[in-house]
Amino acid sequence: MTALASSIPPSWYLLLASAIFCIGLFGVLTRRSALYFLMSVELMMNAANINFVAFALYYGDLTGQVFALFVIALAAAEVAIGIGIILVLYRNFGTTDVTVPAEMRW
Repeated sequence: MTALASSIPPSWYLLLASAIFCIGLFGVLTRRSALYFLMSVELMMNAANINFVAFALYYGDLTGQVFALFVIALAAAEVAIGIGIILVLYRNFGTTDVTVPAEMRW
């Protein structure tokens, strides 16, 4: 274990990650704007990244950091597709409210 891993217990990392995940989950469940929804999903992914990196640091293994890099790449792709969907939603309905479109149409 490194000096940093011995000075900060993993429970602090888990507490931070669970708080960030809960904030993201609250945003997903309560917000109606597609942009806030997208940002909330990003918070939830970052909470998972904190867990991956914290356990990689605690166990001295790089596997968690590799998974975190894959999650970052997945998040970048998700943002690119999500912004495209938000733009189409705004162009077709004039709002980014996800409750307005009742069905997808051509």
